[in-house]
Parts: sequence; structure tokens; C-alpha cells
Amino acid sequence: MSLLEIKDLAVSFRTEAGRLQVLRSVGLEVDRGETLAVVGESGSGKSVTALSILQLLGEAGRIDSGQIIFDGQDLAAFEDADMRAIRGNRISMIFQEPMSSLNPVIPIGKQVAEPLVLHKALSWRDGLLEAESLLRKVAIPDPAGRLSEYPHQLSGGMRQRVMIAMALACSPKLIIADEPTTALDVTVQAQILGLLKELTRETGAALILITHDLGVVARYADHVSVMYAGQIVESAPAPKLYKNPHHPYTQGLMASIPALDGEVDARLATIEGQPPDLAQTTKGCPFAPRCNAVQPACHLETPPLEAIDTNHLKACFVR
Repeated sequence: MSLLEIKDLAVSFRTEAGRLQVLRSVGLEVDRGETLAVVGESGSGKSVTALSILQLLGEAGRIDSGQIIFDGQDLAAFEDADMRAIRGNRISMIFQEPMSSLNPVIPIGKQVAEPLVLHKALSWRDGLLEAESLLRKVAIPDPAGRLSEYPHQLSGGMRQRVMIAMALACSPKLIIADEPTTALDVTVQAQILGLLKELTRETGAALILITHDLGVVARYADHVSVMYAGQIVESAPAPKLYKNPHHPYTQGLMASIPALDGEVDARLATIEGQPPDLAQTTKGCPFAPRCNAVQPACHLETPPLEAIDTNHLKACFVR
């Protein structure tokens, strides 16, 4: 059985104009020790899917239907008190921007130690000793000295390492990394992602990597799910997806990657048009207005996510 299986997840948010449906029948699976990449344009629903797993949708967000089966339990049915025992303990999340996620007025050591004090009942003294060990594990120099420093005293890459240390503190079974290398330079990106991959391999934890960077996916992911307009449109093992993408949207994403051996003055391929306005209810496939292989059926009904090969799913009428 998969560590995490999301089935037919639908999520909406309350707005002044009424409820806005942002996720529609989303389905994902991730196995123990696996790295699953969730990719797609901004606004496709990647982060909302991650926040739904931990029920961090705020007062306006609501899970309308579906199941989030984690380690045999349906998290979608959990009350907030039950979820508090899950968050930061069995499931950890690394957010996009550590400067806004770390508390600016609390020392680094105390922030890393806090999950251990709350979930593992360690004393603050023992928690800080473990925090020092965690900072050392994520390759932060002088970890003992960093315990008393504040987030603004660290570089972007160092702050992201602190976030990873916090995520690893309670030895979670699942780590969700939401754009963990945003705003970091390329060298630091590689260091952070390599560190995440190495640590999950050592601990056996599963990793959900949310990103729009297909280069990152190619190097670090075992399996890829492509999202568009709040739906999964294609899902496959990473090598299979890169070798033979089937959905027109996935093909467009792959074609937009610059080729190192391409012509110097060659124009980059683009996907014409804009993502749909989720506030407007329309029939058919949400990608139909931008698709160069559109068929009449695409405007009438939404294609189901179906198997086209072993471990390869596609939501498209084009065969």
C-alpha cells in the first residue's frame, strides 16, 4: 500500500463572488522512499494540493470531497486537534520562502528544537542539543554557534537548510517541499536539492517536490504528476515522462525547455494563450482553448485520467 494516496480530491475557497473550485478530482500516490514531483504553471493547484494534505487551507478553504489516505488513515476526516499531532511530526513541510516562514524574533536553535519539545516531549536542553545535531546533518557550519542566531543573520541557502533541519526533526514519514529553491542561485539550488534527496534516501522518508522547474524534476524525481487548472493531466515515472510525454500540455512544457545543443538564435517554443479563469465554469477539457490537437469532444466533457501504459496515466481524448 502507498504511504500517501489522494483520491478524487476537490477543494474550494470562499470568495466575494461565491465558492471558487480550485481542485477537481485530484489523485496522487507516493510510496515510501519515493520522490514525487508535482509540476505545472503557477495557479495550477500544486501548493493547494500540498496544503490540503495538512489541512492548512485557512478559514476560506474547504475540502469538498475526496480522501487523503496517509499510512492507512484518511486525513480529510481528521479534526484540527488530530492534525496537530500529524503536522511537523509524521508529515513535515518546507515552505517556499524561509524568511517568511521562520519567526524573525526567535533564535534558530529554539525554532528547530520546538517540534522535538512538542511532539517528542524532550526538554528544551535536550531539544537544543538535538537541534545542533540536525544543523550539522544539513551541513550548516558551526552549528553550535548558529543556535543563538536569528534568521536575518543567515543567507538564503542557510535559512533553507534550517527549514530542512526543522522538517527532519521528528523523523517524518513524508516531507513536502513547496518550491524549496525559489530565489536561490543555481549552485545553492543544486546543494539544497541534493541534500534533500540524500537525507530522504537515508531516512526512508517519502518526498513530494512541488516545482515548475523541469530540470529539477529530471534530476531528482522518481515519479512525476503534471497539473493544469486544478487537475492532474498526466502522471508517470520520470524517465518515461521525459522520453515520451503524451498529454499536449506536458509536450508543450517539454518543448519550452531550452536545448543546450540548439541553434543560438532559435526562438523558444511557447504554449499560446493563458490558463483558464477558475471562476468561470466551462465544459470540457480546461486545456482545450490552448491545445493544438483539440478535438470536438474536448469542448463537451472533461477527459478522465486513465492508464495508457504501465504506471502511465493521461487525461486526454487524443490517442
